[in-house]
Amino acid sequence: MRYLHTMVRVADIDASIDFYCTKLGMREVRRVDNEQGRFTLIFLAAPEDRRRAAEEKAPLLELTFNWDKEDYGSGRNFGHLAFEVDDIYQTCQRLHDLGVTINRPPRDGRMAFVKSPDGISIELLQKGQALPQQEPWQSMANTGTW
Repeated sequence: MRYLHTMVRVADIDASIDFYCTKLGMREVRRVDNEQGRFTLIFLAAPEDRRRAAEEKAPLLELTFNWDKEDYGSGRNFGHLAFEVDDIYQTCQRLHDLGVTINRPPRDGRMAFVKSPDGISIELLQKGQALPQQEPWQSMANTGTW
């Protein structure tokens, strides 16, 4: 397993870029605008991680800007921790067998969500390409929130 990123939701891209980049010294390494999902993802690397981030080996900070305004309140702006795994199905099965609820099953062979005992969302992402869809994951419904 490899730690990938931490996601936080932001209300103002310019103010956030100013804070994280201008003031803290982080650098933008990737940006994705998703018109269908109505959001922008901005991935930042710490100054000493920039070279590794270009090779996708350093953990990143993911800023998520939802185009439709939402009041996140306290805590809703923090999104999740993300880890890359060698086999999403084996990882989810092992966690399930250990009593962990799979909140968002890996129906697509690529992504799943679980929660820590403190309610922190953990995103599990398949290393490389998505695996072929398979049961029981493909038809499993979401459980709770993620």
